[in-house]
Amino acid sequence: MRSLLLDTHVVLWWRAASPRVPAAVRDAIANADAVFVSAASAWEVAIKQALGRLRLPDRFATGVEESGFEQLAVTFDHAERAGALPPHHGDPFDRMLIAQALEERLTLVTHDKRFVPYGVDVLWL
Repeated sequence: MRSLLLDTHVVLWWRAASPRVPAAVRDAIANADAVFVSAASAWEVAIKQALGRLRLPDRFATGVEESGFEQLAVTFDHAERAGALPPHHGDPFDRMLIAQALEERLTLVTHDKRFVPYGVDVLWL
């Protein structure tokens, strides 16, 4: 099996038991060696909550923990890698996820086709 990094949408859809996460992807997440959620996703969620664009039933960290996922901190190496990425994708949170997946050799779980040019290993929704 492999270790996964979930993009922010996937974490939220997982917690909501959304049909946007197909059964095969749910199974891959449930059976992965490890599943990580980036601190960048927590930051993105906090900003969306502060702007009134997102409401959660509990703290994002609580949902991550209850799902059995592990937190992935943002390191200097991640930041430098994100800054050096070509500008195919403009979202700084997604660029950080790409950098973390590349640096940590994780498979990124996403639906965002703008990740393709980066050559990151992806499990597609």
